[in-house]
Amino acid sequence: MNEWLDDDIKPGNNLSKETIDGDIATLNLGPTHPATHGIFQNILKVDGERILSSEQTVGYIHRAFEKIAEHRPYNQITPLTDRLNYCSSPINNMGWHMTVEKLIQAEIPKKVDYMRVIIMELARIADHLICNSVIGVDTGALTGFTYVFQQREKIYELFEEVCGARLTTNVGRIGGFERDFSPTFHKKLKDFLKEFPKVFNEFDNLLSRNRIFMDRTINAGPISAERALEYSFSGPNLRAAGVDYDVRVMNPYSSYQDFDFIVPVGTQGDTYDRFQVRQEEIRQSLSIIKQALDAMPEGKYFADVPEFYLPPKEDVYNKMEALIYHFKIVMGETPVPVGEVYHSVEGGNGEVGFYLISDGGRAPFRLQFRRPCFIYYQAYPEMITGQSISDAVLTLSSMNVIAGELDA
Repeated sequence: MNEWLDDDIKPGNNLSKETIDGDIATLNLGPTHPATHGIFQNILKVDGERILSSEQTVGYIHRAFEKIAEHRPYNQITPLTDRLNYCSSPINNMGWHMTVEKLIQAEIPKKVDYMRVIIMELARIADHLICNSVIGVDTGALTGFTYVFQQREKIYELFEEVCGARLTTNVGRIGGFERDFSPTFHKKLKDFLKEFPKVFNEFDNLLSRNRIFMDRTINAGPISAERALEYSFSGPNLRAAGVDYDVRVMNPYSSYQDFDFIVPVGTQGDTYDRFQVRQEEIRQSLSIIKQALDAMPEGKYFADVPEFYLPPKEDVYNKMEALIYHFKIVMGETPVPVGEVYHSVEGGNGEVGFYLISDGGRAPFRLQFRRPCFIYYQAYPEMITGQSISDAVLTLSSMNVIAGELDA
């Protein structure tokens, strides 16, 4: 018996020295394995199909986006936040804008809050659709993936109508939006709200009570509420373990306190619970969008902060004051208050936070992003020890580890 095995066999993983038979092998699950997206690695010790231990490696991207952000004007950092969780980038964008608005103490119109809620909840739906449909693919069910991706495409068309972009949207500005929602956007959104529930229910019926799917996902990659909290889990992965923590409820932002919705929680913290929590969150997001659309306030789609909000092009061409503001904002010459703030939003994968220190310069003095994927990926070896190799792939998919959030 190898010496390393003594440390890796722990109570609760259904393994013992007496029950391990056969040859112990080392399996490199990534970085070239398609199930690991090509940029993070897990070295597994396996006895047949059973995982004895796992050692993970991150750092294959090395983008250094936090340091890049410390050399950019505040309004030019949004393309970096796009590339954290690129499956729901608008949420990251809005979170960054709200962080700066907190620093400059900007008063945001109610209409901007509601517009942001609509965009963020659409992004949450798109993010959860990707995660849950990929879980289906990993259990051998490809049909649901192709079906819901048609609906995801309609969400991207809505993003495109708002800002001209689809995946990495760079949507919004410090203080609000570039423009108001167009009549075309409203029509497409109403069509989506009418058509999507039927498609989503069919997707849910395909998997939720499917015996093969349930056998593959129940008890796959479980984690207790206590361990999830010790690892600082957040988002659907924490709620699946039975902890009803949601930033939108605990620390409301963007007028989320105006909307009625429930926070779904699981019990086992396994792959099936993570799937079901995201399914219910999609339904709740649809409800929030409908509420925001029906109660959309009148008023401006941007705050009264001319030092930070780019003026309309027509004003830039015809008004000296607007031209000056435009020049100062674009060149990063607008003075920013000295201060230290933290703001977080409920991202697709959990609490996305921005810790910002300003010394009054044109760029942040220090900036750190709280990336939920980087935090809960630390628990992955513990979650798959004692499981099969196929369970490890499913667990990774259900955690929705987005590689863009792993490297700082």
